[in-house]
Amino acid sequence: MSWDREIINYKNYLKLEKSLAKNSVMAYVSDVKKLQQFALQQGLYSSVEISTKDLRAFIELLNQMGLTAYSQARIISGLKSFFTYLLNEGIIQEDPTTLIEAPQLGRKLPDTLSVFEIDKIFATIDLSRPEGGRNRAMLEVLYSSGLRVSELINLTLNSLYLDIGFIRVIGKGSKERLVPIGKEAIKYLTIYLEQIRCHVRIKPNQGHFVFLNKFGSRISRITVFTVIKEAVARSGINKNVSPHTFRHSFATHLIEGGADLRAVQEMLGHESITTTEIYTHLDRDYLKQIMKEFHPRS
Repeated sequence: MSWDREIINYKNYLKLEKSLAKNSVMAYVSDVKKLQQFALQQGLYSSVEISTKDLRAFIELLNQMGLTAYSQARIISGLKSFFTYLLNEGIIQEDPTTLIEAPQLGRKLPDTLSVFEIDKIFATIDLSRPEGGRNRAMLEVLYSSGLRVSELINLTLNSLYLDIGFIRVIGKGSKERLVPIGKEAIKYLTIYLEQIRCHVRIKPNQGHFVFLNKFGSRISRITVFTVIKEAVARSGINKNVSPHTFRHSFATHLIEGGADLRAVQEMLGHESITTTEIYTHLDRDYLKQIMKEFHPRS
């Protein structure tokens, strides 16, 4: 079987059987196509011909090209998925990636905002303007429920259960989860829905989305990023803040407050708890304060 046919079948497997999101499918297929290009240059016209030695030569090439350890690790992860699929389908008899190890990665702690900094950013939003009311509701929901930016812009009206304090979120791999939403977020979201959104002339097929731009279409990722960047600039906070920073802050503040790790995992929509464990870090000032308050000799 040729590379092209194998890749097409693998892509269908990721979409239909694994139910991965479009961006995830594209990333996995892109990794395999990088290997395909290398293999064809070596005269290897099918994945069946690939050996562990060939894969090591390919990884060495990636290293020579200057790819970071993170990029190499991601590609290796994609290739392991591909060859596992081939093995399960009976196309290959042995997995050549078994002895291939990804580069060791340092664990980078995500940037976070303090509660004071979040309040400071929110306070810069001009609520006298319609966009300001929408933007405040948007950022309140981001921080209150720890959403990804893609989850925020795709939030729909029928996924809001504000009377019981929950929203239904469609996450990675089209997986649904119910996430609590706080009182402040409900307050500003209700104001937006009842006093601002109702006056927008909505375009066809866009009426089910919660957050709309002034033209009546679903708000874009770029708009969310821009709103945050401008609010942070006005606040005078000298940090690189993105929508994901609010998600990181949401998780960190819950953990620091004593929330159960499994509960935070569920709210974030993490498949593995090891992903959630990165939020168990506490900043040094917080630790010093705990020591000062509770240690008998402080």
